[in-house]
Amino acid sequence: MRRFWKEVSIVAEPGGHAIKLDGKPVRTPFRAPLAVGSATLAAALADEWRGVVDQIDPQLMPLTGLANAAIDIVSADPARFAAGLAAYGESDLLCYRADAPPALVARQADAWDPLLDWARARYDVAFEVVTGIMHRPQPPLTLTRLAGAIAACGPYQLAALAPIVTVTGSVVAALALIEGAATAEQVWEAAQIDEAWQVEKWGDDDIAIATRTSHRAEFDAGVRFLTLV
Repeated sequence: MRRFWKEVSIVAEPGGHAIKLDGKPVRTPFRAPLAVGSATLAAALADEWRGVVDQIDPQLMPLTGLANAAIDIVSADPARFAAGLAAYGESDLLCYRADAPPALVARQADAWDPLLDWARARYDVAFEVVTGIMHRPQPPLTLTRLAGAIAACGPYQLAALAPIVTVTGSVVAALALIEGAATAEQVWEAAQIDEAWQVEKWGDDDIAIATRTSHRAEFDAGVRFLTLV
C-alpha cells in the first residue's frame, strides 16, 4: 500500500486511543480498529505511520505489527497464546549446557546461573540442568508455575513477550526481563553466548549476520513494546 494520507492523529475513544489517517481509522488485518489503551504506545504507533515515506513496509513498523497481533490474535484467546509461550519452558535454553571446552562452560554458567537462581527463588521451583541437547523433562511444578507467571500477563504484554521468548528460547530470561530482574542487554547477551562462541572460533558469514540482525530487531521491538504498554 502506498501512502495516501497527509495527517496522522490519535483520538481518545471508548475502545482506547485510536490511530487515524486523515480522520479515518486504521484497521488491523482482521479489520478491528487500531486502538490501544496506552497513550504512550499510541504515540509510538502514530510515529510509525508518520514515518511512512512512500510504501508501507511492515519491517519498519514493528510496534504496529505487535499491536495488531495483540488485538487480532492474543486478545481472542489469551490463555491459549500464553500456553504456547510457556511451552518453551519445557526446553529452556538456560538448562542445556555444553560439556566442553571449559571456557564456554564457564561463560554459560556466569550468564545463565544467576537467571535460574532468580527463578528458583522467585517461583520456588527446581530445574533440571543437563549437558548436551538431549531433552530432559522439567519438574511438573516448575512448568506449572512458569506457565502461571506467563498467563498472568495481559494480551499486550503477551504480544511483546512472543518475540522475546522465541528469539532467546528462554521463558526464564523473558520473565526475568519483564519483572526487572535482568536488563534487555543482559538477556540478549545471555541468549547469544553459543552463537558468539562459534563466531569467535570459526568466524562469521553473511547469512548468520543477517539472521542475527533480524532476530535483534524482533527482540528490540518486543522490549520496546513492553515499555510502552
